[in-house]
Amino acid sequence: MNRRSFIQAGTIGGLTLPQLLQGEALNPTVAKAKSLIHVYLPGGMAHQESWDPKPFSPLEYRGPFSAINTKVDGLQFGEVMKDMANVADKITVIHSMTHGEAAHDRGTQNMFTGYKPSPAIKYPSFGTVVTHELGTREALPPYICIPKLPNPHAGSGYLSPAYGPFGLGSDPASENFKVRDIALPDGITENRFLKRRSLLDMIDAGFNAAESSKQLDAMNSFYQDAYSMIASKKAREAFDINRESGKSKRQYGENTAGMRMLMARRLVEAGVRLVTLTYGGWDHHRDIDKSFGDKNGPELDRALAALITDLDERGLLDETLVMVTSEFGRTPKINTNAGRDHWPRVFSAVLAGGGIKRGYVHGASDAFATQPEEKPTSPADIAATVYTQLGVDIHKKLMASGGRPIDIVYNGKIITDIIA
Repeated sequence: MNRRSFIQAGTIGGLTLPQLLQGEALNPTVAKAKSLIHVYLPGGMAHQESWDPKPFSPLEYRGPFSAINTKVDGLQFGEVMKDMANVADKITVIHSMTHGEAAHDRGTQNMFTGYKPSPAIKYPSFGTVVTHELGTREALPPYICIPKLPNPHAGSGYLSPAYGPFGLGSDPASENFKVRDIALPDGITENRFLKRRSLLDMIDAGFNAAESSKQLDAMNSFYQDAYSMIASKKAREAFDINRESGKSKRQYGENTAGMRMLMARRLVEAGVRLVTLTYGGWDHHRDIDKSFGDKNGPELDRALAALITDLDERGLLDETLVMVTSEFGRTPKINTNAGRDHWPRVFSAVLAGGGIKRGYVHGASDAFATQPEEKPTSPADIAATVYTQLGVDIHKKLMASGGRPIDIVYNGKIITDIIA
C-alpha cells in the first residue's frame, strides 16, 4: 500500500492521527534514504588498524599503530584514520559484525547479498534487489558500479540481468576517464539519433511480438537505459567529473579513492539509487604497517571523511546512506610475516546518513578482537536494515527461476538500535 492509499484508507476507516502515524511508521515501504553508497574494501580490512583498535592488549595483538581519540567519547580509531576521527560524530560504527566464511569469495557473497553462500542458487546483490523493487529515477541507471562490476556477487543472481548494474567501464581517477556508451557517436546529431531510435523501436516491436525471453527482455531494458542516458543532458553531466572544481577534487584527494567517492556523490546527487565502489586491496598477510599505513589507509581516510562531510554540507547526508564494509576482518594476533590473516568471527562496518544515528557505536568485540562481546550482527541484519531504510519491504519474496519464491532477507533483523 502506498502513502496516498494508506492515508485514504485511514480517513475512510476513521483512524485517529496518532493511529495513522503509527501505521506509517510500521509500513516497511516508507523510505528514509533515497540512495545508498556502498564502499567495499576487497580483501578483508583489519578492524584493529582502523575502526576497533585494542591499545591495551599485548603488542603482538594491538599491531603497529597507536589508537587516537575521535569526536565521540570513548571511541578510538587507528592513528591512520585521523580524518575519519574528526567526523565520527556523523557516523555509526558497528564493532560486532560476524559470520562464518573465511574464504574471500564466500565472505564477499555474504556481504554483497546478505545471504550465506549456497551451491544451489546465486543470490542477487543489494543493488539488484533495490533496482527490482524501486526502479529507475532521473533517466539514470538505478544501480551503478565504480569503476566496474567488482565481483560476480554484485550482479543480478537469480533475477533478470535487466536488474544488474551499469559499470562505468573506466576509472574516474584515470587521466582519460570516459564513461562508456553515453556519448553520441561522432557525426551523429541529436535529431539523427532520435530518428534512428524511432526506426529501431518499430523493428523491435515486430521482433518482440514473435520472440520473448528473459534475456531478450534484459537486452530491451539495456537499450532503453542507454537511449535514456544518451538523450538526457542531466545524465551525461552527472558522469562528467571534470565539472567539479579543483578545490573539490583536492578535498577528496586526487587519487583512486578520492575520485571514485567524488563520482559516487555526483551520481546519488543526480538520482542514482545505489552506487557500489571498491577501493584498494586489504588482504594484508604481511607487512601491515606499510600495506595499510603507506597508501591504502590514508587515501581511504581522506576520501571517506570528505564524502561524509560533503554530503552533510550539501544537505544530502540525511537522505543518502553510506555503508563501508569488507568481506571479513583480520586475525587478532600479528603473524610471523608482520601481517594478519583472515578472521570472520568479528570485524567492523561503518554506516552514515540515511536515517542512521550520528556518533553511535553498536556492539563490541572482546579485549583481543577475537569475537563479539555485545550485540553480534550478521550480514543478514545489515541487509534488513539497509533495505528498510531504502524503502524495500524485507518481508517480501522474490521469484527465482522455476517459480521458486525466495525471501529478500532470510534470518535478518533490523538493527533498531542504530536507527535515528
